Amino acid sequence: MKEQILALLTEKQGAYLSGAELSRRLNISRTAVWKHIKSLKDDGYSIAASPRRGYCLLGKPDILAVPEIKSGLTTRVFGQKVSFFPQLDSTNEEAKRLAAAGAPEGTVVVAEQQLQGKGRLGRSWISPPGLGLWFSLILRPPLLPARAAQLTLVSAVAVGRALRVATGLPFALKWPNDVLLDGKKVCGILTELSAEIEKINYVIVGIGLNVHQKPGDFPPELRERALSLKMATGRFFRRAELLRKILAHYEELYFAYLEQGFPMVLQVWRELNCTLGKEVSVTTTEGSFRGTALELSEGGCLLVRKASGEIVKIMAGDVTLCCDYFDN
Repeated sequence: MKEQILALLTEKQGAYLSGAELSRRLNISRTAVWKHIKSLKDDGYSIAASPRRGYCLLGKPDILAVPEIKSGLTTRVFGQKVSFFPQLDSTNEEAKRLAAAGAPEGTVVVAEQQLQGKGRLGRSWISPPGLGLWFSLILRPPLLPARAAQLTLVSAVAVGRALRVATGLPFALKWPNDVLLDGKKVCGILTELSAEIEKINYVIVGIGLNVHQKPGDFPPELRERALSLKMATGRFFRRAELLRKILAHYEELYFAYLEQGFPMVLQVWRELNCTLGKEVSVTTTEGSFRGTALELSEGGCLLVRKASGEIVKIMAGDVTLCCDYFDN
């Protein structure tokens, strides 16, 4: 109910909406309206109250509370169920717990801070409070497990598109899971899978997006390699609004992918990528080598040509663009 009141106040932001009107439209008592308004104020919303005029939303805090995330959400599935935590070990770990307990597809787990944020290959992801968007999404795709890796590219395309729309800047995709601008990493994606031989139980897509950081907010070893939206644009972004935009782009692309197949995702990924045609350093469980990134296979694997001319298909591994500083 608090989410619905916030949505109505947002529609009329800057104008008053009477308590009687809120009571009538939501079929609750005026006392209940007052209690929800008080709760919104406690969350940091600036709401003016007048005995004769009603309530007026004056301003919103940059918080990731559930009412703020759901206010204005346009999706049918993604984000319809949201679990918010001021602090978590890892949103992916919490999402796994919820998925194993039967949480539906589209459930979002978001945290203000992660104490043990996870990156690929066991690396950590620095997730301080108030500076970024740290969330995980539960998917239950009707796919064979062999296709699960494609969802990392689906995720990257969705985030890349959303950030381009939100900022107007040409964010690019590095295979398999990074979103870059000017060679610096602004977002990472970690996909984890629970499956049986011929069935995916669930997929957890963890997304970490740097939003408000200044250069000094990153550890010294990352300052030449990491970027935030604030650093890139000089602008302030409301994180809940960014989350809504990402979920909207992701839901549209995800269901189009399930209906139309992977080729349409590959086409968009190629348009947004900064990997193909570049010299890369590749590290897999079998060792490391350098080569030229040629193309993606039909399944989303990276094809790399070694100096010897041999072409290697990379299904999983760490790929670094030799022209930049990234190694995570």
